[in-house]
Amino acid sequence: MFTYIQRAVVFAIVAAVIVFAYAMLGTGVAQLFFKHQANGSITANGSELIGQNWSSPSWFHGRPDDAGPYAANPKSKPPVPGGDNPLVANGNSGSSAASQLGPRSATLEQNTRALVAYWHRLGVDPTPDLVTTSGSGYDPDITPQDAIVQIPMVSKATGVSPSQLRDLINAHIQVAQLGFLGSDYINVLDLNEGLARLR
Repeated sequence: MFTYIQRAVVFAIVAAVIVFAYAMLGTGVAQLFFKHQANGSITANGSELIGQNWSSPSWFHGRPDDAGPYAANPKSKPPVPGGDNPLVANGNSGSSAASQLGPRSATLEQNTRALVAYWHRLGVDPTPDLVTTSGSGYDPDITPQDAIVQIPMVSKATGVSPSQLRDLINAHIQVAQLGFLGSDYINVLDLNEGLARLR
């Protein structure tokens, strides 16, 4: 009986050491070779891994979050171009989940119409991505076309020429992984940090 208890205790200690060593080894390798990613891809203005709240026309906007526009969120204020606007805020606090609205949803249609109207007030002809949420509801990336259609809005608000903004967008395009997985994309936070340096 004592032999079985002794073996069990020794096995538990060895297993605990292995598990602890594995965790420490993984953390050490991540910190050594992938420190920025391991620490949440944090910059001075937020994380590159989650959509941020870009409500001013002075900045490029990401995709809308899962909270929906003001029309579907009575607690939010109506949209004010240039103001603190929950309508297209990407990164509002709350649950991190998709909206789960189906293609026949009246709420989805209402949200989309509100977002289209919002973008039109800002002088932007929005792409489908700019008026629909991503699978997570907190996508930090947009397509190059999503950024290009916002050039008139950002140029008017900042005074930066459209050609400079187009060059900025081209400089921030990240190609699909391995050249064929997914599509080309732009990280909105990275793009806006580049815009801040340009201004």
